[in-house]
Amino acid sequence: MNALRKPDDVMRLDRLGSLHGSRLSFLRILLRRIQAERWSFERTAFEIDADCTGHAVYTAYTPDRAYSLVVFAHQLDPEHRTDRVIANAWDSTFTLFDGVPTDGDIDRLRCNVPQQEAGRLSPSELTMSRANKSVRLWDVLASTLAAGEQPATELIDETGYLMRTTAVYGSGKFGACDREMILDRPELQPAFQAEMLTVFMVRQFARDWLEHDAYLQAPDSAVRLDDALATRLGIGNSTGLGMAPFLINHPVLIDHWIRAREKAIARVQSILEVTDADRALVMHLLNRQWADFRSWRSSDEKQSAAIIALLRDLDVLTDWFKSRSSNTALWAEAMRFAATSLCLEAQETLASVMLEPYDELVDSLAIEMAVDESELKPVNGALTVTDSIRQIDRQYYWLDNIHWKHAEATALLWYVSEEKLEPRLGLRNQDAFEVYEQPLAPARDIMAYRQALQSWPSETPLAEFLMCEPEHRLAAMRVQWIATNQYGEIRDNTIDVALRPIDLLRCKLSFFGATRFDPRSDRWLRITLYRHAPYLDQVVQTNQFWIYGPTQ
Repeated sequence: MNALRKPDDVMRLDRLGSLHGSRLSFLRILLRRIQAERWSFERTAFEIDADCTGHAVYTAYTPDRAYSLVVFAHQLDPEHRTDRVIANAWDSTFTLFDGVPTDGDIDRLRCNVPQQEAGRLSPSELTMSRANKSVRLWDVLASTLAAGEQPATELIDETGYLMRTTAVYGSGKFGACDREMILDRPELQPAFQAEMLTVFMVRQFARDWLEHDAYLQAPDSAVRLDDALATRLGIGNSTGLGMAPFLINHPVLIDHWIRAREKAIARVQSILEVTDADRALVMHLLNRQWADFRSWRSSDEKQSAAIIALLRDLDVLTDWFKSRSSNTALWAEAMRFAATSLCLEAQETLASVMLEPYDELVDSLAIEMAVDESELKPVNGALTVTDSIRQIDRQYYWLDNIHWKHAEATALLWYVSEEKLEPRLGLRNQDAFEVYEQPLAPARDIMAYRQALQSWPSETPLAEFLMCEPEHRLAAMRVQWIATNQYGEIRDNTIDVALRPIDLLRCKLSFFGATRFDPRSDRWLRITLYRHAPYLDQVVQTNQFWIYGPTQ
């Protein structure tokens, strides 16, 4: 197998902020399982009145158990409509229930789910979420369908979703089921599968609610949304700084995600003779990807320019393939060409798309993306000060490239807002003070840890050092984890004045399977999930390459 790309190259914020989804994205892992195990879905309740209030239930039946999305619809005044996580009212709220809920369960959930953070769930609930309509598109589509007509494709593509979520909570938050309680279930072992299932069924509800709205407007003339148009609609999501610390706080997990993707890339690059069929498939999917990228819209100047550069460089890549008749070591040669000639977004697009023909090489890596708790080992206090310094120098040699004496290097500060207990990023001593700082600057903290170690006798046990200077315990544990999880550390300064937090967001969202990245600032962005995906009644029969959009 080819060597994996070096962490020094991969774990830079500009590259992480250029990642695209792949066969290892969590929503694609989920849909492959649904197809392989032939899950079935049923809408068991839909009691939503003309005043937009009521509830609905959608149940997914796996070979061993059932999961139900419980939906509550609400009337939302226009002045309360916002993408901000601090909102306290939404068009709809949801929970993923473990099993099939009784009437008593529905009544209990009705008292809690609409309140979101102010409510409380039970271990029977796996996730909690909420979403707002994209009102302009919703109103136009509802009135068009009510008149018995179909909307224009361009109108649907301009927005790309009917509803957009502002949060999907899980893993024990607000009383929901702890992840440890469901890890024996194969369908939930890969990361974020309960969350991905929630969003998948929310998308079905959004379509059903739209068509119900059209029917209520004109029962005699209303029609359903054409299937080909409906699949062009995903679920939108607004994501801000609340997600950013995840990549910093979970280094072992992030190592597993990135390492699995890098293993897949290396395996495919190792193919010596690529078949004509596999080459043709990748070229076909690159063309479909190009067409889909062309439909992306962004109000952010930098992202708009990035899309233009991406389209241009994919044309360059296509020309390169046309000029190369040999299939020998094709993918390795293509990656080498991309690394020297194409922008980062085009490089990572190629890296993802060339995995597509090789399910037998790639898909089994999904199981390696989860972390066993035994991997999160406590600090080994038997190491000496010298051992610890050597470990830092071996793994964190890049710290010396950061100009720590410059004020810009430590200009930013991560803290938690008092109002919503959500992560925030501000200017040090202006927006927040160091007493409130969160430990989200590992580069700075490990540099301080190394400096502190250097003042101690070389053979001192690390345990003795940490007893006297416990403020370095987190850095010490991180250094020891990264020794065997080198893709878990970002090789950049996360408190530098030039930091663009959306690079952190983009990386995580690419593993979800997000598309249509649309930054609204350097601190939050909108994306779309499940655009071009089948709906619940079509998922088992749909081609696995749906994510690249229609063939025409």
